[in-house]
Amino acid sequence: MDLGATRSYVEAAAPRVACPEHGAVVAFVPWARHDARSTRSFDDTAAWLATHAAKSTVAELLRVSWRTVGRIITRVVEEAEQTDDRLDGLRRIGIDEISHRKGHRYLTVVVDHDSGRLVWAAPGRDAATVERFFDLLGPDRCEQIRLVSADAAGWIRRTVAARCPRATVCMDKFHVVQWATDALDQVRREVWRAARKQGQTAVADEVKGARFALWKNPEDLTGRQHAKLADIKQSNAPLYRAYLLKEQLRTALGRPVHQAMNLLRCWVSWARRCRLAPFVALARTIDANWDQIAAALTHGLSNARIESANTRLRLIMRRGFGFHSPQAVIALGMLSLGGLCPSLPGRA
Repeated sequence: MDLGATRSYVEAAAPRVACPEHGAVVAFVPWARHDARSTRSFDDTAAWLATHAAKSTVAELLRVSWRTVGRIITRVVEEAEQTDDRLDGLRRIGIDEISHRKGHRYLTVVVDHDSGRLVWAAPGRDAATVERFFDLLGPDRCEQIRLVSADAAGWIRRTVAARCPRATVCMDKFHVVQWATDALDQVRREVWRAARKQGQTAVADEVKGARFALWKNPEDLTGRQHAKLADIKQSNAPLYRAYLLKEQLRTALGRPVHQAMNLLRCWVSWARRCRLAPFVALARTIDANWDQIAAALTHGLSNARIESANTRLRLIMRRGFGFHSPQAVIALGMLSLGGLCPSLPGRA
C-alpha cells in the first residue's frame, strides 16, 4: 500500500444553533476553531510550519491551498490575541518603520524592549499611525511608558511627547554613527567629483575604490584596505580628516556614559571647525538632538531589538517573495515575533 497516498478524515456532528445575538451559527466544537474546515491540531501544525517556511511550501506539504494557509494564520493569530494582551505592562518600547513593498509602502512597528516581542504593527509611516497605537494602549498604560527608542523622525518624537508625558525618547547611538558615515560618504563624493573635474583620474579612481575601507571599522579592515587608508592619509587630507571624525565619534559613543558625554562635547567642538560642510551640519544635528542622545547613553537603550525584529520581518517577506497585503505580513510577523505561535501538537 502506498502510505504517501493515505488520508485521514475526521467526522463529527457540528449542529447549527439559534443564537439570539448572531442568528443561526454552527455550535462550538472543542477540536476546531470557529469557521474552520480543519482541526485545531492541523491549524496549529500549519501555523508552526509557516513560521519556518514559505506558505507555498507549507501548502504543498499539508496538501492544502496557499490561501488556506493564510486563513489558518489569521485564525490562529486572532484567537491568540484574545487571550494574550501584548500591550500589558509595557515600560520600554522601540518604534521604527520598515518598507514592506515597493513604492514607499511602510509598516510602523513597535517592540517591547523587555521581552523582545513585536507587540504592534500597522500600515503607514506618520504621526497618525503612531496615534493609533497609543489610542489602543489607552491613557493609563501610556502613563506607564518610561523609555521610547526611535530614530530622529519628528513624527515619532512629537507624538510620544504628546501622548506619553512621562516617557523619555532615546535616540539610538548607531543612528548617530550612521549619520557620520553618511557625512563621510558625502565628503568622499565631493573629493571624487573635484578630482574628475580637474582631470585627476588616478586620484578619482583611488577615492572611488576606498569606499569600503573608509566605511569599515579599523579592526575589520583587510591588509589591502589598510594600505588604501595609508595612501589617503598621505594624499588627501580632507578625506582622511572626515574618516577620523567618523571614527572618533564611533569610539566616543562606545565609552561609559560620563566619558562618552565629555568626548561627544569635544567631538562637536572639533566638527564645528573642521571646514567640512557635511560634518559641520552633523554637529548642528547632534546639538539639536542632544537630550535624546544623552538619554540613550544614560539608560543604555538602543534600537538593537527593533532592528533585529525588522531583519526577521524582511526575512519573512523575502521568504514569501512578497505579500499581497500588509495585513498578511503583520499576521505572520505576530505569529513569528509576537509570541503567538502555537506549539506543535503533542509537544510540551
